[in-house]
Amino acid sequence: MDITAAVARGAQVPLALETITLEEPRADEVVVRIVATGVCHTDLVTKSVFPPELPIVLGHEGSGIVEQIGSAVTDVKVGDHVLLTYGSCGTCTQCTTGAPSYCEQFVMLNTSGGRTDFTSPLSIGGERVMGAFFGQSSFATHVLVGRRNVVVVDDDVDLVACAPFGCGVQTGAGAVANVMRPAPHESIVIFGAGGVGMSALLAARALGVENVVAVDLSAERLAVAKELGASTVIDGAAEDVVAQVQAATGGGATFALDTTAANPVIANALLALAPRGTLVLVGLGEAAMEFEIGHLTGNGKAVRGCIEGSCDPQEFIPQLIAWHRAGKFPIEKISRQYPFSEINTAMHDAEIGATIKPILVLPTAD
Repeated sequence: MDITAAVARGAQVPLALETITLEEPRADEVVVRIVATGVCHTDLVTKSVFPPELPIVLGHEGSGIVEQIGSAVTDVKVGDHVLLTYGSCGTCTQCTTGAPSYCEQFVMLNTSGGRTDFTSPLSIGGERVMGAFFGQSSFATHVLVGRRNVVVVDDDVDLVACAPFGCGVQTGAGAVANVMRPAPHESIVIFGAGGVGMSALLAARALGVENVVAVDLSAERLAVAKELGASTVIDGAAEDVVAQVQAATGGGATFALDTTAANPVIANALLALAPRGTLVLVGLGEAAMEFEIGHLTGNGKAVRGCIEGSCDPQEFIPQLIAWHRAGKFPIEKISRQYPFSEINTAMHDAEIGATIKPILVLPTAD
């Protein structure tokens, strides 16, 4: 079928809305008409590294309505409302033990530009276009996804507001809910109040954590963080960031989350922890950094990575929706909607930080 998609043809070239061919679904695949899709920092990074000779359709926080199902799909039906998430194989040790975000085929399924058999579901005039980005390529009117990318939701779920739940939101919120698992009396410091950091803040507050510190360079974002329940906000450019965190948390935070992937910030996050505190890293930055081993051996601190909130989307996305229904996760306060035709504006606003979480709204079906 012919669809409209935003095709990336190099770092310096704006995305172009083009007519593109989408394959028919294979046995385990589903065709979804996209209603909305979030713009994630990973979209920006990937656009900057894919060369012009490898055109790609990005987007990986889609929501929509199922229009076709493959012959082997039995638990999703045409007309179902769905949120889309990352791909996982379902058969490796990580997947079968409840940790699909650490799937042994994660890279191939999500960032290779195609399926595991090296094919792409997208083409223009018979020429391959890199697709299946995070199993979706949701910067398009329709997508072809694997069954494991699909989370079926109730028909009354707001598909626009909740579109980003499948990646950036679950990354931040899951880091708190699934990795930190804080008690209400414990403290959290979040470095970087973008979409992921704000989602972590919302999750912490939904779990009843009172002492949540937000650190960022933007006064505007810090004001939003304060509105969303941060107990203390700190200018990340201050020389005494660590001292301010320690003062706000009674000697150091129980948990720290770094969303910046900047080595100097990570170093501060480690210093800002209380003894036996845990630093969780969710960003991809420099390949290595130096730190004093004594911070770990002498104080019992821990540093660990986290992919996609260490969550099973089939379980965690319904939790996010439940929080949203209860008014505990007001994603609308950090998001802004853009028509699909303004995708380049949304990408630009995300890049410069003018919008915390852009959401693209697709044209309604005829």
